[in-house]
Formats: sequence, structure tokens, C-alpha cells
Amino acid sequence: MLSFESDYIQGAHEKILERLAKTNREPLSGYGNDKYCESAKEKIRQACGCEEAEIFFLTGGTQTNQIVISSMLKSYEGVAAAETGHVSVHEAGAIEHSGHKVLTIPGHEGKIKAEELAAYLKAYWEDSSHEHMVFPGMVYISHPTEYGTLYTERELADIAGVCGEYSIPLYLDGARLGYGLMSRETDVTLAKIAKYCDVFYIGGTKVGALCGEALVFPKKNMPAHFLTLVKQKGGLLAKGRLLGVQFDTLFTDDLYFRISAHAIEMAERMKEMFREKGKRFFLDSPTNQQFLILEDGELARLKEQVNFDIWERYDEGHTVVRFATSWATEPEDLEKLREIMP
Repeated sequence: MLSFESDYIQGAHEKILERLAKTNREPLSGYGNDKYCESAKEKIRQACGCEEAEIFFLTGGTQTNQIVISSMLKSYEGVAAAETGHVSVHEAGAIEHSGHKVLTIPGHEGKIKAEELAAYLKAYWEDSSHEHMVFPGMVYISHPTEYGTLYTERELADIAGVCGEYSIPLYLDGARLGYGLMSRETDVTLAKIAKYCDVFYIGGTKVGALCGEALVFPKKNMPAHFLTLVKQKGGLLAKGRLLGVQFDTLFTDDLYFRISAHAIEMAERMKEMFREKGKRFFLDSPTNQQFLILEDGELARLKEQVNFDIWERYDEGHTVVRFATSWATEPEDLEKLREIMP
């Protein structure tokens, strides 16, 4: 079956597999205290333009979100996120399981607006009974969002300004960050994310790694005894080298950015093909996730030959579906899709 179901359906980039094999028999200290983790951290600091950044490697996105949010919030605080945000919808209540409520605010094609966030926080603090409510202690955004959309630098700056006014951290989920950074329509860089955000992660699982996310605290604000907290929450790998080797490889010779740019090129070709076929787009995504509105009969026929993600119901006879390219998508895959797509 031809598959555009997601960007983590392939294993890992060949250079990573080669590096893992090459270093496999080398004895190294555990828990991330090895030379490859240190080398990867230094390369990420350079890429972020942030020499003082503190970096920690974790295995997956949901785990990272739960550990970050639960470690940085007080027991009576929750995290504000778009109603469509990943922590709000697709993490099986992982944040709530840690004892912290997800406080939802309106989402606009996956994004939150600074003025609506400000209004939400203002209303909270002006409520005479706010001591009886969950305190908003953090703001969560994803970039790209769950709809493949991107924040502009101005939008990031405005949201960061609101967070600063209320003295709460801004956390950016970068599960697909490479695809956002290499979009043709972005003005956001790693250095700008490090400037505006209090914590963020660089996704590897969806961008060429076998597994792994690089968590970055750019303002020397890593919670005290963070390694202990990670271990307490079940997220500490004894063989931390597994993550260090992968990120050291991804951040050598711009591999992370080159393979992300490839996914964007494949997505742009896909979009053009969809336009030529007269397909309806649900929204305009500048990244590797593309959303179409398909008639239900067409969807059923296409599903017989192609894997893609069913997103949401559009109306009585139509469904929104998602096609995702990745670092591993080949031009031949798109040609096959062109032949199949009515």
C-alpha cells in the first residue's frame, strides 16, 4: 500500500542507522552522560544561537509534554492551550493524569491569538473567586500546529509578551519543528524560538530519528533536579546514548534541516498535484501536512490503495482527510499517488 498516513511511518534516516551500528559496541556511561549526548547538545546550542541553553533528551512527544508541564507547574496550576492542541485532544489525558488540567482557549486553524489569551488571563485574575479555580500557570502552543499551520515571529512575540506580563512560561511543542523551520512561508528560526519561548523541544521522532525529542531550556531555567524528576516520571533512559547519537547525527552537516526541506519540497509538489486534480483544500497549510475535503465515496475508493489519515467530519457527505509527507517521501511516491488519485 502507498502510504501518506503520517511522518513517523518509516524507521530512521540511514545515516542514523549507520551511526548507531558504528557506535554500538562502544562502552559509554549511561543516563545521557556520554560524549555523543554532549556533542549533540553543543551542536543544538549553536543551531539555536543560545550558548547557555540547557538540553535534555527524551524519547517521545507525549512523554516530553507530560514531563515538562508537570515539572514546571505547581500542584494547583494548569496549562492553557488551544482547544485543538495536542495536549487537549490527542494525548489520552496524559496531562490530566499528572494532576494538571488543560485549560482550553479558542483555536484558529490550530493557533491561539495573543489578544484572546490576554482576555482569558485578565478574566481569570479579575474573577473574585479565582482562588477556587485552576490557576493558569503555563501557555502551550505547537509549531507547526496540528493543522500544519505556523506562527509568525510577530505572533510568537505577542504571545510571549502576554506570558511575560503574567509571569508564566511559554512552552512550544516542536514535534514537527523541522518542517516548520523549512517551510517556504516562515519567518521563524530556531534562534527566534529560543528568544521568545521559555522551553521548547526539537522533534526527532517525526523528523528522521528512530525516536527522540531534544528538550531545550534556553534561559537557564531547567527545573531543579530535572534528571531526578524525569526518572521519577519514568522517562530516563539508561542507554541515553540512543538519543545522543541520533541528535548528534541529525545536527551534523545540517542533516535535520536538509531532510526537513526535502519533506517540504515533496509537500509542495503534492499540493500542486491536488490543485491540478481539482481537489478542495480544508485549509492552506505551508508545511508537510495537507488537508483535503473528500466526498465519502471517493474516500472509500481511495482507501483501497492509499493509506492516509481520517481527520474530521466536514458535512453529511464529506470528510476532511490528511496526507503527510516526510523526510522519507520519494518523488516516485507522488507519481504513484497521481496515477491513483481520481
